Amino acid sequence: MMATHRRRLLREHARTFSLTLGLLPFWLRDPLGLAYLLARASDTVADAVGISQVRRLVLLEELKMALDTEDPSLWRPVFLPGELSASEEELMAALPGLLADLATHPDRMELLALWRAILEGQLFDQRRFSSSDPLTRGELEHYCGLVAGSVGETWTRLIGKHAPQLLRGEFGEMCRLGADYGRGLQLVNILRDRTSDRALGRVYASDAELPALWELASEWLAQGEIYLTQLRPGRVLYASGLPLSLAMGTLAKLRTSPSGLDAPRVSLTRLEVYARLALDTRSLCFPKRG
Repeated sequence: MMATHRRRLLREHARTFSLTLGLLPFWLRDPLGLAYLLARASDTVADAVGISQVRRLVLLEELKMALDTEDPSLWRPVFLPGELSASEEELMAALPGLLADLATHPDRMELLALWRAILEGQLFDQRRFSSSDPLTRGELEHYCGLVAGSVGETWTRLIGKHAPQLLRGEFGEMCRLGADYGRGLQLVNILRDRTSDRALGRVYASDAELPALWELASEWLAQGEIYLTQLRPGRVLYASGLPLSLAMGTLAKLRTSPSGLDAPRVSLTRLEVYARLALDTRSLCFPKRG
């Protein structure tokens, strides 16, 4: 697939993440951008309200079988008119080209492992929310690990593969910290989106659990802060730190905002995002304290 087409897809389907990707050097931006679009393709199936839950599950299980054979090109989902939005149809039409890119990518094995983990989380989501009961604490931690902890670990593995000099800490420990960092980012997203998720029948957390989950998110994000102290200054540190800055700002707002299900969605303003972008530029030249 042409690089310009992939960039356009990322702008359309990864508005926030594409901001982070644009700050990265090519050797990290390229595989992570491809990984995002592949995971977004399976997530499109998982979230498609025009497709029955039974058929969504079948389509995702077909992908799992293809990934288990390490040949995801075997996944050829077919959709009926009206099942997807126009932008979703565009993404799924691009899937053969994305899979062709994956087949020859130098980081193919890392990206396959990441997609398997995310898909396992998507399948868990489909199966678990046949019930309207909230997730248990253990289920929530497991889910966050699959869909986002895996991203933090893969991010670290790719740095270790292509630019190990950027890692100041022991590799295994940095993978663990990266995984917890990813879990924290995901939990903040879940807490922010709990009203819209509940409308879809997905209750990730009950009202009574919110204070404890705010603390858990803080603990995981604190692991992200440690992670950043173990990266050398430069573009990778800058890009790695931006999601933490945004998540901490969002979490602070969540703690002080109404928590009822009719409360408005909490988000940072564009000005707040730009301010954090500017503040974090120090990491291009100076290490985080640690």
